Amino acid sequence: MEGIQHKFINVNGLNMHIAEKGEGPLVLFLHGFPELWYSWRHQIVYLADHGYRAVAPDLRGYGQTTGAPLDDHTKFTIPHVVGDLIGLLDAITHEGEKVFVVGHDWGAIIAWNLCMFRPDRVKALVNLSVAFMPWNPNGNIAEILRRDHGDDHYMTRYQKPGEIEAEFAKIMSLETFMKKILILRDPGPLLIPKGKGFLHSPPGVPVTLPPWLSEEDIEYFASQHEKAGGLTGGINYYRALYLSWELTSAWRGAKVMVPTKYVVGDMDVAYYMLGADKYVTSGEMKKDVPLLEEVVVMEGVAHFLNQEKPDEINKHIIDFIQKF
Repeated sequence: MEGIQHKFINVNGLNMHIAEKGEGPLVLFLHGFPELWYSWRHQIVYLADHGYRAVAPDLRGYGQTTGAPLDDHTKFTIPHVVGDLIGLLDAITHEGEKVFVVGHDWGAIIAWNLCMFRPDRVKALVNLSVAFMPWNPNGNIAEILRRDHGDDHYMTRYQKPGEIEAEFAKIMSLETFMKKILILRDPGPLLIPKGKGFLHSPPGVPVTLPPWLSEEDIEYFASQHEKAGGLTGGINYYRALYLSWELTSAWRGAKVMVPTKYVVGDMDVAYYMLGADKYVTSGEMKKDVPLLEEVVVMEGVAHFLNQEKPDEINKHIIDFIQKF
């Protein structure tokens, strides 16, 4: 696609697939669930055309990156994935080189933690969708969301190994799953009643793709997930939430000391999760991210904003990183 090169890097016992284009300061793009490097296709081309080296990996358990044990979710913690990225940066950067980081969804969670653990490796951060979440002594995210929204909440449904994958396989194809998740525009809790699929788009309800998403895009996502063994790799991040919570307790009260821009859509389910919208707009996030320079809430935009509004996101990214 438009001159994007594909390489494989040995990282932490993984054979990590990266998509890359351009020369100049490095911009590392981190995708979320259930996505791939491909989610950044528009940004890779744009940043490369504007004098940057854009690199987007398939994260541990996703796409063409191999080597992670899909049957062991304890190998999908935040420290594991941040460690993968440090190994990747060691392999593709010069000693002492700092990079720009752009994250979305789970990629944003990983990016917040990368900046908190290793600010020496990051020049500036642009995070999309998921706000910073300080370590919570009351429990991990999945536990809190179950208390708030019950057993049908998607994070609760993802916890038991193999269960949700088997359920999805009975009621929809990977193509249909990708369509139903990518078109989500309901900012309320994402619920998956047992045996009934997504509450916002039940099985049998046809999906009309928006103009920004093609059948070819869906086919690429689905085929890559199928080659990777299905959705288990990505779902394992949710199953490892409790262990991630335990392993990151030493960073209780820690701050993200990297220049940051945060962009979210006002139709994004993640923006209203655990009161994130109030945390952001009240100024509380600025206390935990002291170098937060900009917050942008995009009107009428949903969760997959980097694909839904690529031109606007491209501009938000480059306007910020050009300051450094």
